[in-house]
Amino acid sequence: MTAVTSQMAKDATIFIDGEAGTTGLEIRERLAGATGLAVKSIDPAHRKDKAARTEMMRSVDLVVLCLPDDAAREAVANADELGPNAPKIIDASTAHRVAPGWVYGFSEMTPTQADDIRHATRVANPGCYPTGAIALIRPLVDAGILPADYPVTVNAVSGYSGGGRSMIEAYDAGTAPSFELYGLGLEHKHVPELQKYARLTRRPIFVPSVAAYYKGMLVSVPLHLDTLPGSPSPQDIEAALRERYQGSDLVRVVAEPTAHLVRLEAEALNDTDKLELFVFGKPELNQAVLIARLDNLGKGAAGAAVQNIKLMLGLS
Repeated sequence: MTAVTSQMAKDATIFIDGEAGTTGLEIRERLAGATGLAVKSIDPAHRKDKAARTEMMRSVDLVVLCLPDDAAREAVANADELGPNAPKIIDASTAHRVAPGWVYGFSEMTPTQADDIRHATRVANPGCYPTGAIALIRPLVDAGILPADYPVTVNAVSGYSGGGRSMIEAYDAGTAPSFELYGLGLEHKHVPELQKYARLTRRPIFVPSVAAYYKGMLVSVPLHLDTLPGSPSPQDIEAALRERYQGSDLVRVVAEPTAHLVRLEAEALNDTDKLELFVFGKPELNQAVLIARLDNLGKGAAGAAVQNIKLMLGLS
């Protein structure tokens, strides 16, 4: 056996079910050249063939599902039929984000979350909007700064790549509006995970929007500081965020941003897996706005998936 063959035998194997979609393509790109990993693909002619997909699942160590919700649930049911031969699964859809038995794949969310992912067989990749919102809110709830029943409002804007194929085609064709709000029925599919993992007992109001650029995201949470216990200062909030994410390679709290920033653009972290957190506030007004900035296809989707792949396969 050659050295090359021996190394290949040690590689963990991955199947991206739905690799032709936006998130699937991004994951493949981020895995290109990664050591210790081999990505297997199914014949496009058989990508909807249950038997072929089930056999592919049997042959790999981990499957990433980049599918619509119903198809993801069907794929998990197929994997469950394999019993002890079932692979580990990361689901990038919304289908299992609040489902029992699934670990939430935001590795920086708590001090123990990365270990929980590392030992999991089923991981739900987070939504892009909730990643930013949870990153801002969860440390404040855990620290007692923000009551769990506080009436939280989350506003956000994303590039159109997060809207799926039909939205991407509309923007690429120039037939979509330059900017629009959506989710105005107040039942956006990201709200359940946002509420659960931010540890909020009161349902938050979440209003997303999309603009005519490809990717990049800003998520904002406004606060009236005098309505919070002890009327915390913007510096108190920043300190709580900094304590939670100290030592993180990807999540960074930007210190005292008001001193040098009066505007914030959404695309600064594109093509990275980073997440930046800002606290803009004026103590004399008892007001603050918390903002998260990320690439909705990076830390908000494919980047998080690659983090979780490496954790679950013991590569990080």
